[in-house]
Amino acid sequence: MKIRKELYFGFTLMGVIMLAALAMVFSVDKMTNGHYGLLMLSLVVVAIMLGFPTAFTLMGMGMMFAFFAYHSGDQTAAGALKQTLDLMVQRAFSVMGNDVLISIPLFVFMGYLVERANLIEKLFHSLHLALARVPGSLAVATLVTCAVFATATGIVGAVVTLMGLLALPQMLRAGYDVRLSAGTITAGGCLGILIPPSVLLIVYGATAGVSVVQLYAGAFFPGIMLAGLYIVYVIIMAKLKPDWAPPLTAEQRVVPLPVGLKAIGATSDGWALGRLVSTLKGKRNQAVSTPYLLGQLGIALLPAILFAFVAVASYQSATRVVVEETYSELQAMGAGSNEDTSASAGGLSEPEGSGLAEPPSADAVAEPPGAEPAAATGQASGAVSEPPAAAASSAAAAGETTKPASTGFWIGLGVGALALVAFYAILSFARLEVFKMLLSSFFPLLVLILAVLGSIVFGLATPTEAAAVGAFGGFVLAAAYRQLTFGVVKESVFLTAKTSAMVCWLFVGSAIFSAAFALLGGQELVEQWVLSMNLTKTQFLLLSQVIIFILGWPLEWTEIIVIFMPIFIPLLDNFGVDPLFFGLLVALNLQTAFLSPPVAMSAFYLKGVAPKHVTLNQIFAGMLPFMGIQVLAIFLLYMFPAIGLWLPEVLYK
Repeated sequence: MKIRKELYFGFTLMGVIMLAALAMVFSVDKMTNGHYGLLMLSLVVVAIMLGFPTAFTLMGMGMMFAFFAYHSGDQTAAGALKQTLDLMVQRAFSVMGNDVLISIPLFVFMGYLVERANLIEKLFHSLHLALARVPGSLAVATLVTCAVFATATGIVGAVVTLMGLLALPQMLRAGYDVRLSAGTITAGGCLGILIPPSVLLIVYGATAGVSVVQLYAGAFFPGIMLAGLYIVYVIIMAKLKPDWAPPLTAEQRVVPLPVGLKAIGATSDGWALGRLVSTLKGKRNQAVSTPYLLGQLGIALLPAILFAFVAVASYQSATRVVVEETYSELQAMGAGSNEDTSASAGGLSEPEGSGLAEPPSADAVAEPPGAEPAAATGQASGAVSEPPAAAASSAAAAGETTKPASTGFWIGLGVGALALVAFYAILSFARLEVFKMLLSSFFPLLVLILAVLGSIVFGLATPTEAAAVGAFGGFVLAAAYRQLTFGVVKESVFLTAKTSAMVCWLFVGSAIFSAAFALLGGQELVEQWVLSMNLTKTQFLLLSQVIIFILGWPLEWTEIIVIFMPIFIPLLDNFGVDPLFFGLLVALNLQTAFLSPPVAMSAFYLKGVAPKHVTLNQIFAGMLPFMGIQVLAIFLLYMFPAIGLWLPEVLYK
């Protein structure tokens, strides 16, 4: 078997580093165990940069230094070895018992099935035609497609590769600048790191002990903000430098009409709604069947039907008064009034069992069930109070189960109605065809996304349960588009198992490494060093994000999460930083791991499918402006934390 020179060089360099480390361990007396922990951390980073498997490097280093930590504590070699093996088993079992990790293979399987349903090509084509009049329409359509596809899959490599095959050739043929085209695809593909259902957020939540549900809710608006900033940048560059993103010609914006619509005299610029209604009423439908015209009219009226349904449901929700809440409030008021009455009696009420109460008269007649209680007691105490249940029932009987809708509801309804009128005013037959393309490509994905994310965010299902629903939805989509074959399922299962195994082994290696790092006192040493600098909250966040940004150059996000987050997370309480907010900052920042040379995995994904004349340096140059936009997004999120924290606070607090 032939061994490559690079591999031989790597093993040799690794051996030299290990020998140097052992020499330091056995010769330097002034080093404490905490320093050995930092040495272990440095060796792991170097080994990963040399190309060694991350998970097994973490496990190997963790076991070696854990043995050293136990052995240096007056343990025999056999005892230290037993404790090290026990530690490895316990950490591996704790990872196996983490229920949140079950959602990773299910989300990945959903992504691979959606990728193979061939929805992306239809989605990109329909969005390209829908945004034809927008400056830089091809690049904008690419970013929107990447955002939608990232939401449905969360797999960066799949998004970048597919869009490199679909969008890059079209943008180059249209005269787009190579750097702008490459930067758009790589940056848009990396949106899957942040936009839910993101595997990164699951890994961070499991590492930091933060609710994945709240992370998904918090990452929703920052993801939309980042995609919006990308689109704004592309539009501005298309305006400032038209030669970088030439507008589409009239021929490229032509949408072919079906034969049935041409038979009734439809033209691309003709008003669709008026012609369809007049054709149904007149004699122009003799060459076209009435069911066909009714079907076209029904498709055109779908937005109006949806708007009416949403308006009615919103009105009912805005005007409904929950009777149970009214009853509980009245019951509390009644309890308070009873306490006040007894207190105001000033000791006139006799204690129970005192013997002073008169026995009931023999002539007293018992009142039937449900009869009004005698008013004598109330008159004696000087107050008559209506029971809470009676008050609640009388309020309900009085018709107080509804309330007037708020002014904000009517304003929103009016804005929606104006938008609907504007939509139908400009609905030509060409736009109707584009709308039908979106119905067959965009809306199935939208339904799948809403079913998965909606059930998670609104508390209807756990991430694992929602991932199972998403995997089934991907199965149904692939079957609906006749792409569900044995080969597709086999390949999807294989890729899912490969990705899931990588993530789970990373967790096992990270757990062993973190335990060894804590045993050596490395975490305590880092914490003392950070606290000795007397940093403010802002300075700590700035320092941590700069470190993560720099680590994103040589390392991938998986290594950064599993190695360095266990070091940062214990420091958050000292500076009053919310782990949820810190996770959102990290998720935004870690996209640099896919956009920063020399690793920049998205650049290598794109280079693998790009034409030969597109160089790696051009791809790197195209990614740099989008890295600057990421820095701007991090700044905006820090200055306005409500971008990420508003939705979790509304839904869960």
